[in-house]
Amino acid sequence: MGCCCDEDDGDILRQLMNNSSSTSPPSSSSSSPFSTVISPMNSHFPALSSTDILRTIFQKLPVPDLARAACVSRLWSSVASDRDILTAAFLAPWNLKAVVGNPISGSFWRDNTLAKFAISHRIVRGDSVASLAVKYSVQVMDIKRLNNMMSDHGIYSRERLLIPLSSPDILINRTCFIELDVYAKREVAVLYPNDVPDTKSANISVRISSELSKKRVLESLKRSMQVDNETAQYYWSISNGNPRAAFAEFSADLQWDRQVEHRT
Repeated sequence: MGCCCDEDDGDILRQLMNNSSSTSPPSSSSSSPFSTVISPMNSHFPALSSTDILRTIFQKLPVPDLARAACVSRLWSSVASDRDILTAAFLAPWNLKAVVGNPISGSFWRDNTLAKFAISHRIVRGDSVASLAVKYSVQVMDIKRLNNMMSDHGIYSRERLLIPLSSPDILINRTCFIELDVYAKREVAVLYPNDVPDTKSANISVRISSELSKKRVLESLKRSMQVDNETAQYYWSISNGNPRAAFAEFSADLQWDRQVEHRT
């Protein structure tokens, strides 16, 4: 989960540069010696600089507050971005049992509304948007909007439809699967019958997610190295898909070229 500031979740420039500099927390203004209020910005306060204490506190926070906490300092951000803490905060409001999968975008965790969830319905002969709306007690337009359908005929070219949830009670004690849906064009927490994902749909989602993730990493490498697509692809390939190693290789080559130029 990224900071609450609007940033590009796909941009790994800051991680690749491994910038160790950080902005010091602003000193608190003079206040009454009797004040008992500790500002969250005073993260240099010993109790608020302990990872264990922060974990204990953050485990009680909802998703929006975790996003705010991530903006305070690097330490707070690292704790607030812990997968276990994020997962617990994501599950708690809905009494979900588990969430499976890793989102591509950090913003996935920050949006914890009912609209984040959907039911996967595998289309069978005789299905129509209207019949599915009746079956799941939702509106026809909500199904079309979620699946980016312009007309009812769009159902015939698909293997499944995502159905919006009619009630949060559907989520109680259920397992959801994080998927990048091809037609919805966004990541969705999907529910399957008996909490068993459809293998074919899951494989498509994994493939699309992998391709999109690789494309975003290559774009970030290209921007951070200030090189063309082919060069970014080269360093990506020789580092076995490790972006940090790719940038390290590029930096080493660049330093060597500069040393050669200086000698000549």
